[in-house]
Amino acid sequence: MSVLAQREAAAIREEWLGHALATRPADRPAAEAAISGLYGLLGLAPPRFHWVPSPFTALTTVPSGLRPRSGQGVDLVSEWPLPRRFHSVATGLCLDLDARVRPRYRTVDRWIHRDVRVPAERSTDSAFVLPILAAHRPSHPWPAWYRIQSVAWVAHYDALRRAAGVGYTPEQNRRLDLWAAAAASCGPWWPHEHVCVVSERPVVLRTEVWGDDGEVRLHCPDGPAVRYADGWDVHAWHGTLVPPWVITDPAVGRIEREENVEVRRCAIERIGWDAYVARAGLGLVASAPDPGNPGHVLRLYDLRGGTKVLLTVNGSAERDGTRRRYGLTVPGHFRDPVAAAGWTYGLSAEQYSLLVRRT
Repeated sequence: MSVLAQREAAAIREEWLGHALATRPADRPAAEAAISGLYGLLGLAPPRFHWVPSPFTALTTVPSGLRPRSGQGVDLVSEWPLPRRFHSVATGLCLDLDARVRPRYRTVDRWIHRDVRVPAERSTDSAFVLPILAAHRPSHPWPAWYRIQSVAWVAHYDALRRAAGVGYTPEQNRRLDLWAAAAASCGPWWPHEHVCVVSERPVVLRTEVWGDDGEVRLHCPDGPAVRYADGWDVHAWHGTLVPPWVITDPAVGRIEREENVEVRRCAIERIGWDAYVARAGLGLVASAPDPGNPGHVLRLYDLRGGTKVLLTVNGSAERDGTRRRYGLTVPGHFRDPVAAAGWTYGLSAEQYSLLVRRT
């Protein structure tokens, strides 16, 4: 694949990520036309469209005239017949397109999968799929349904035809264009036989770049990472969904009462490990130079509840050149920071001491 084609594929990836991260109002005529076309693939007439301001509203209200059958509650999308039929149609299209790609374009397909589809999937899983799954709590969503609405797989096959010159049949192009138009024009949608519920896009979407290929994840240190026009919002810390207090009021008492380890870690990082150690009055057990990360120090602290925390510095630099400090919970019997560090890698203190550099 030529350098020019690689650049074009990367531009196509960024174009589709721009649609996935958009906060502009939905293009309702385009969305309704595309979704109606997708209904046609199932042999169904165009539905009546019920627009809502957010996924939360979509999953907590029932449109007038809609009476879901038993087991088809408004948020139990995994039990609905149409999402599964649409998923099957999308999967069938992918198989058909793959047959056009292989074997002639096998090498190009692998490259585009690696440099277009994978980064797009990582970004859309965080910025598009994750907020929708948050709206489902505490029920059980079906992530596959939302992934086929995201731009990742569309970007993959679009890059193959536009950057690599893969030729699809007119019917394959028509079907791909329908999915592409739906993904580019609105938020998520939930199909019933006669009614389709469609969400607007968020009005705020805050992310950070975290991957080598420009992948993004939800993150906002001072407010909601995602907010919709009806006020429903989602808070996130470096890609992890967290309760609002983690961002707005990460007090020591709340951190100590939090049972979720990841939420607790995010809250501590929000105020900073040094500040948390001071505010929580953690007692230093011991410190030692980090043999796996020369120039940095391991510090072992007592935590309440019979455990300890090892405060260390990441061996790899962040994108801005800084090194992230973080804490690892270790069993309470450790008194040696080096032994505790080795334990986190499944190594003894002696084995960890022989590491050239930890990453």
